[in-house]
Amino acid sequence: MAPEIVISSSDGSSRTLRLDKDRITLGRSVDNELAYPDDHGLSRRHLVIEKNGREWVVQDQNSKNGTLVNGIRISGPTSLEPGDRVSAGHLVITFGDSAPSVSNETVVFVDGGLDTPSSSTVITSLDGLYRNDKKITSDPGGLATPRTPVPMNEQQRYTQAIGRVSAMLAAHLPLVDLFRMVMDESMLAVGASRGVLMTFDQSENLVVRETRGDAFRISSTVRDKVMRERQSLLVRDTSLDAAVRGSQSIVDNLVRSFMAVPLQTNDQKVIGLLYLDSSLLKEFTKDDLNMITMMANIAAVRIEAARAAEVEGELRQAGDIQRGLLPSRPPVVPGVDLAGYNVPCRTVGGDYYDYLPYPDGRVAVIVADVAGKGMPAALLMSSLQARVQVLVEDAPDLASMVTRLNRVITSTCPSNRFITFFMVVLDPITGDAVYCNAGHNPPVLVRANGDVETLEGGGMILGILPKATYTERKTKLHPGDVLVLFSDGVTEGVKAGTDEEFGEDRLADTIRRNLKLSAEDMINTINREVAEWAAGTAPADDVTLVVVRQKGV
Repeated sequence: MAPEIVISSSDGSSRTLRLDKDRITLGRSVDNELAYPDDHGLSRRHLVIEKNGREWVVQDQNSKNGTLVNGIRISGPTSLEPGDRVSAGHLVITFGDSAPSVSNETVVFVDGGLDTPSSSTVITSLDGLYRNDKKITSDPGGLATPRTPVPMNEQQRYTQAIGRVSAMLAAHLPLVDLFRMVMDESMLAVGASRGVLMTFDQSENLVVRETRGDAFRISSTVRDKVMRERQSLLVRDTSLDAAVRGSQSIVDNLVRSFMAVPLQTNDQKVIGLLYLDSSLLKEFTKDDLNMITMMANIAAVRIEAARAAEVEGELRQAGDIQRGLLPSRPPVVPGVDLAGYNVPCRTVGGDYYDYLPYPDGRVAVIVADVAGKGMPAALLMSSLQARVQVLVEDAPDLASMVTRLNRVITSTCPSNRFITFFMVVLDPITGDAVYCNAGHNPPVLVRANGDVETLEGGGMILGILPKATYTERKTKLHPGDVLVLFSDGVTEGVKAGTDEEFGEDRLADTIRRNLKLSAEDMINTINREVAEWAAGTAPADDVTLVVVRQKGV
């Protein structure tokens, strides 16, 4: 029978595939048998798994980030044995075996136990280990006990174990592979029989990430001491501890000792829990507890870094997608010079601008700003864009379109979000312009003679009152007039060392002094002057500019 592979993704999902072909390729390109185009840790053609005689081998295809088998980067064809794990990008491929069945039913937290620690209980903390050289631990009698001398061979074992885990800090492994390594190294370091590693998910629930063994019954008191009080706890001999020796799990699994330690980062944030126990032949020591506490700290730092890297990768992809939604270039409109610019203050943002040409030659120019920053604002911005493009096709006039847009936005917009919106429809031949301003920064219109006007009026911000109505206003652009639409990231740029903003007056003055510039050069000039004003201070908000320069026909 052909073997199976189980492909696990970083989000916890997995798929099982039977190797019924002698050769299978994997990579980011869609022409692979196994294509993962959204995994930017993969190369276009990353690896191949193929049959070589009676065995199966994996070979890296000169990928950028390499392929690992059981945590070791390969340089040539590598034979696969059942249970081997192949890491590529953010994927882990288990060969010849099903993915381990990891379920929260593997661990059940039970009431009682260790409310009154016994003489067999040892409690320490990461703070205590790093605070003084004696590595003080606390026993239930309240007596501080200095760390006992460790034999030289034990010191070497501990040093080697810490070194192996520390090396994980430099290894860019997917989370699923990282969880496995933490578990394997921890169990190896102290000779544990069973173990389970749990971390919080996005809903702040403890989720099993890796396990060796099953049917864990952990005291809720132990969990709370570890998670809430950031304490590491050891029961050296369960037969001496009345609170736990009657536990059916302890009896059934012949548990002699157990430890539970927090996965605690350097800023004292607890992201999970590591539990280890041993059989009747092995009793954990205080030094085992100290070492596992330190290893868990190192692991927590690496896990957080891996999580942050995955989030950053997802944000970069979202940023690429968002930039693809914005215009890559303005439309060619006879008699009008158009240019647009957008840069989020984070990887993704909530500013939006667009051009929408009409069949009769008119063109709509839009700028909007979703309250907030980051991914939530970006998602709402994408939704806004889709709705605007649909409504523009059906609305009889601008006022009714914005009224309908507000009604739709309000029905789905979270209560803590709103959108400022401005839209102008320009006839390039006559210069006639119809606009509606829904609470947005009034665009600045500088006439060819230097006079300044602002385009205000239309209605309130979108997403607050579903029955709000909007009106449209009119103006006219003459040859040489320049209209600049902007978000508040432009005018709210703060001068270094002060609270003074760049402001609308300076923006108008910049436009007035540079009326002869092209639309694109005008944007570059405004950005340069805002940057000089801020003197290197990073923008606190997304920056968007659209320039409309009426040339005449």
